[in-house]
Amino acid sequence: MKWSAAVGAVVAGVLVVCGAGPAHGDPLAGAPGAGDPYYPLDGNGGYDVSHYEVTIDYDPPTRTLTGSTRVDATATQGLRVFNLDYSGPPVRAVTVNGLPAGFDRHGEHELTVTPMLPLLPGLGFTVTVDYAGEAVNSEGEGWTIAPDGGAFAAGEPHSASTWYPLNDTPLDKATFTLHATVPADYDVVSNGVRTRNAVEGDKRTVSWEARQPVIGYLTTVAIDRFTFLEQTWGGVPLLSAFAPGAEGNRETEQRLPEILDFGRDLFGPYPFDAAGGIYVSADLSFSLETQTRPIYAPWTDLPTVVHEIAHQWWGDSVSVRQWSDICLNECFASYTADYLWPERKEGVDVDAEYRETIAEWRDHARFWEVPLENPGAGKEFTAVYYRGPLFLHALRKQIGDEVFFGVLREFPAAHAYGNASMPEFREFVQRKSGTDLSGFFDAWLNRTTPPPDEFLFPGDLRP
Repeated sequence: MKWSAAVGAVVAGVLVVCGAGPAHGDPLAGAPGAGDPYYPLDGNGGYDVSHYEVTIDYDPPTRTLTGSTRVDATATQGLRVFNLDYSGPPVRAVTVNGLPAGFDRHGEHELTVTPMLPLLPGLGFTVTVDYAGEAVNSEGEGWTIAPDGGAFAAGEPHSASTWYPLNDTPLDKATFTLHATVPADYDVVSNGVRTRNAVEGDKRTVSWEARQPVIGYLTTVAIDRFTFLEQTWGGVPLLSAFAPGAEGNRETEQRLPEILDFGRDLFGPYPFDAAGGIYVSADLSFSLETQTRPIYAPWTDLPTVVHEIAHQWWGDSVSVRQWSDICLNECFASYTADYLWPERKEGVDVDAEYRETIAEWRDHARFWEVPLENPGAGKEFTAVYYRGPLFLHALRKQIGDEVFFGVLREFPAAHAYGNASMPEFREFVQRKSGTDLSGFFDAWLNRTTPPPDEFLFPGDLRP
């Protein structure tokens, strides 16, 4: 991301719903959350998802969203009841392995499901949730209504649960397929590769496939009267979409092959089989690295595109284990856009820029008050943008270019399509450098005061 400045029973074939979620301590109840310290009720326990098949029909004039989502998963424990994360339109029915299931909605986003038959550990199962109703405008925190009548989904750390049910935790990546039907004069853009685009009568149906695993907030759908830019890059199809009024961003997006070249040179092979961008008309305060095809606000500039494309390695392919690890996403994307691109593409003296920034902010206590590692719930998207690049530039000077740029390639490769944490990154760099970096990392990542001079001006950074 980059910012601009149930318990149920079946009685005589009739579904009865009651209760308020899995009983605490029940060994056959999946946990209602994945235990993230910042968002403990995000995600769920007891199962692992392998694939989402989301089918929606959206009518822009009435904002009616009709959906059916199939979740393919494997039980990691015996389950008589489990949760999904969902905050979208009313649920009509739920089935588990084709049999009707009890369901109950409670809390901000809990959908508790009670299968007719308990699920056995180690076995696969399928949940299908049917829902319909008016899609609520979440205004940049999920399903968002565009000014021109279109709609799209974007938001971090939450977004997906506003339009389909899922296990909404970074720890449960899955492949993703979307089938969307809209009026024929609208188009649909999503993640991955477009596999169908068919008009029948007054309806258009479009299918998209994300064949590499993805986290919920990195999935998206955008519905509008788009114009398109089609490019290719080393055999990778590049498809970018522009909502009405966003066509002015086309010139920037035409540089996507160059930006992908830059990312590949820094971080290694591009991890996905498609790329592009979605330029919306809504007045968002952020752009977001939705996998393969970022969502871009109208104010998007070249550094923003560089930032979001860097996320395809740092944040999308390699994702956080917990939201306290957010520096793995934002520090690296910000350093790429704010330091590496200007240095290599524009000849900027980034050492001088670093010194000037330190001189300007060193004595401002508020600049240092949020730690980069474990910044705290609600503060994730703050210091990582403005102090994260400084940390990485200082690290580069501390360990030298050879080790630093080696880490930029080797760490994403070691954790491709998985998760990583800041402690794992620290250990990885420590091992590669062969020197004791504990003091450096503590000063930059854990303290809330400026680092001492030896870590603030390592190598040749001393003024």
